[in-house]
Amino acid sequence: MKKILSLLFVSALGGALTLGAYKTFIEQDKTITQQESQEHPFMVPVNYPGAAKALPKVDFTIAAEKTVHTVVHVKNTTINSGAMTFEDLFFGRQPQRAQIGSGSGVIISPDGYIITNNHVIDGSRALSVTLNNNKTYEAKIIGSDDKTDIALIKIEADEDLPFTAFSDSDQAKIGEWVLAVGNPFNLTSTVTAGIISAKSRDLSGFNNQSFIQTDAAVNPGNSGGALVNTNGDLVGINTAISSQTGSYIGYSFAVPSNIAKKVVQDIMEFGNVQNGILGVRGGSVSSGYAEKFGLNTTEGFYIDEVEEDSGADIAGLKSGDIIQKLDHVKISKFSDLRGFLNSKSPNDVINVTVLRNGVKKEIPVTLFKNETLTVPIIGIIKNAKDKDLRQYKTKNGVKIARLTSNKEYLRYWMSNGVQEGDIITAINNKKVYNIDDVQNVLTNRQPNELLRIELINSKGETERYNFR
Repeated sequence: MKKILSLLFVSALGGALTLGAYKTFIEQDKTITQQESQEHPFMVPVNYPGAAKALPKVDFTIAAEKTVHTVVHVKNTTINSGAMTFEDLFFGRQPQRAQIGSGSGVIISPDGYIITNNHVIDGSRALSVTLNNNKTYEAKIIGSDDKTDIALIKIEADEDLPFTAFSDSDQAKIGEWVLAVGNPFNLTSTVTAGIISAKSRDLSGFNNQSFIQTDAAVNPGNSGGALVNTNGDLVGINTAISSQTGSYIGYSFAVPSNIAKKVVQDIMEFGNVQNGILGVRGGSVSSGYAEKFGLNTTEGFYIDEVEEDSGADIAGLKSGDIIQKLDHVKISKFSDLRGFLNSKSPNDVINVTVLRNGVKKEIPVTLFKNETLTVPIIGIIKNAKDKDLRQYKTKNGVKIARLTSNKEYLRYWMSNGVQEGDIITAINNKKVYNIDDVQNVLTNRQPNELLRIELINSKGETERYNFR
């Protein structure tokens, strides 16, 4: 009996020791392991409440429904030279064939005004517009601007049309959701979504563009279509893609709505675009600029030169000033400044915030009408003042403000004694009185027509030059 009791006691003691060891060591280790696994990032559940707050649900349906009825399909018929056959060569014929291109447009008024890209309607012999309800109308071109790639066309519909309202593209923010609506590859009423990836993008390399960049899918046929925010308001006009294949690879670009709206208003009121000019020359503040001029900033627009008698000159802007803000828009680079000014008109007053000798100043500046024109063969020409015309004893002409930077043409002009300040009196046998006259002559010049320039040099001599 004692042996049995002893055996039971030993068994109970061994069980107690085993249970204690389990509780003390093994179960504690399991608890620690569970705590570590909960903190591991790969173990966060997909319905984690914090993630839901970080990514709020965005409803695109209302904006899409509003916009698809205001975006139209634009078809452009052009006449191109076809392949020449032996018979064409024998009889001296020039074969021609019709070619149809297509793009998109956005209705911006109930009476049928439509905004699109200049390259969508360029060279048009016939233009038609198809609405979302499949009704087709002939369209006429009201006007266009190749610099901004914006055109205005119009249809005569038998009823009021739905239209898209312009938003303030200056208020659009990077990361904001947008929809691109258009007709890629002739697929009508196509809607894609993305975000604004960047603003004030220049694709030319010459600081003459200021696009909104987005990652909403845009393809050939989307040109001229709408880029809208989640309210369905127009943020931009889809214009270009950056691609080696010709199709979308992740980047697309739109003309900001403020620029597009201003171009359309000018076309309707004046027949052409009226640009408001600040009157400064310079460049974006880079690390090179900062080092060269001892600046303590790498953002803004550095003024190298202030144009004489410009709004900037009259207001007191100076060489060495750094423009940091125009009205409420921050200026980090030249394309910011270009984009803002492209949305302004002559006689507009803007508040220019400059950094001068380390001190910020806000200076109101009245924008002037553009009085200069760049002609690559010549350089920069400007409207001549009365005193300039009297000095050169002529009643008309435009002044050479700066000779071209093209080394070949510059060498030619200098070898013939042509200088800055000389007066151009006629181009292609037509007298010119201002830069608008010069622009009209150049615009109406035939492709193979000689460029004939008549000018008076500093000696009072009339010279004539011909260029192909």
